Amino acid sequence: MLITSSDTRSDDHSVLLSSDGRDKRPTPLPKLQMSVLMLAMLLEPITSQWYYVGMIESLFFATQAMTILQWSRVSDRIGRKPVLLLGIFGLSLSMLCFGLSRTFTSLVLSRCISGALNGNAGVMKSMLGELTDSTNMAQGFALMPIAWSLGMSLGPVIGGTLSRPQDHFPLLFDSPFWAKFPYFLPCGVIAAFAVLTFVVILLFLKEVSDPTDHTLPSAVVPGKPASIVGRDHEVGYGSVDIQHGSSVATSDAPVPLRELLNVSRVLIIANYGMLSVLEIVLYALQPLFYSTPIEYGGLGFEPMTIGAWMAVFGVSNGLIQAFCFAPLVDRIGPKKLLRIGYMCFFPIFGLFPVISWVSTRWGINWLIWVLLTCQLILTVIMDMAFSCILMYITAAAPNRRSLGALNGLAQTTASVTRAIGPAWATSLFAYSIQHNVMGGYGVYVAIILLAFAALPLSAKLPDDVADS
Repeated sequence: MLITSSDTRSDDHSVLLSSDGRDKRPTPLPKLQMSVLMLAMLLEPITSQWYYVGMIESLFFATQAMTILQWSRVSDRIGRKPVLLLGIFGLSLSMLCFGLSRTFTSLVLSRCISGALNGNAGVMKSMLGELTDSTNMAQGFALMPIAWSLGMSLGPVIGGTLSRPQDHFPLLFDSPFWAKFPYFLPCGVIAAFAVLTFVVILLFLKEVSDPTDHTLPSAVVPGKPASIVGRDHEVGYGSVDIQHGSSVATSDAPVPLRELLNVSRVLIIANYGMLSVLEIVLYALQPLFYSTPIEYGGLGFEPMTIGAWMAVFGVSNGLIQAFCFAPLVDRIGPKKLLRIGYMCFFPIFGLFPVISWVSTRWGINWLIWVLLTCQLILTVIMDMAFSCILMYITAAAPNRRSLGALNGLAQTTASVTRAIGPAWATSLFAYSIQHNVMGGYGVYVAIILLAFAALPLSAKLPDDVADS
């Protein structure tokens, strides 16, 4: 049982302190379990990046929004591993269907299958929270962007290289099958990778806790979520009042959604939703801005140039997050880092019209690449805000068996915003240019105003995730 005192409240960092007052060393991360989980995280961006089409991807997020909360709640009851396996099976099936599709309807259905069966986004974050504790949470969540960035870089390479193999490798792929299904090879390769991931998870991934065990941990134990070990709890959930010796025999059961959605958790989820919509709008506008001709407010880049630049971003993002995120959290705290990430949206979107103006005056020159590099660095810093807010979500869970539901609620919010955001942003981009709204730059002004509206949300978060 969890031990608390009714008359003594320790400071926010008490759990991180040893008896002599010195900071505890971070608990080593479980290498094998983290590696298997990163492999599963790598798969999802690979399956989505190389065939990103606005309407198809929006439908994926729409179907995911309808089911991800249910899958996350199921994982609280039967365990994370079965839900992960089912989600990866859905990804594999979706990729095979996509590769064999010959009509737009079948393309849409294949992606919707993936969205409906795939609750992995919330479940993987829940499991990552279970594999870390309050001493190594920042290190653990810093690994997520590495997997996502690598997947975002590999996806376009796989799709661009292996699509239409009968044209690129005529000696190896001369069968009429490849002309009939020109995208089956990249889809088949990704599906095979999904099967490999399925087998690795089946053999090596272990449940962090037994979903049938309803008892709470008895003390601060490495590997427990920070919500359980990172702060003093009010008497409840099976805790013991030391002073009065009373106990409350409440099991570690999933908390009903109505009780889960208190003010502090809704605030955290709202921050996650705002970050998600601003990020998806950025990632929808970037390739559109890069490919639009200079005379229409873009840069007129070739697809190969766009792919190479996005790959540079993916590699840079992964490396910087891996080496800088945890030290920055330790030095300035998660709230300050999250707010810095929020504020990066202003110069990121503000640079789009500046870059466009420079390209209109002098064409693509060294100054364009300097400005694009500044924008890339700001985007990497912005991305750190996601790891920060995920730490808040993990710490806000009232107990282990409500962590999946809380992540599911957050991911549902993100999926809704990601279903709407790209269509809204690209439509506003076209409208601004067509009707010369603010010189064609009206879309960026609108998004900057949206980012301003998000700032007060981040200001209301507690300084320490343990106070979530």
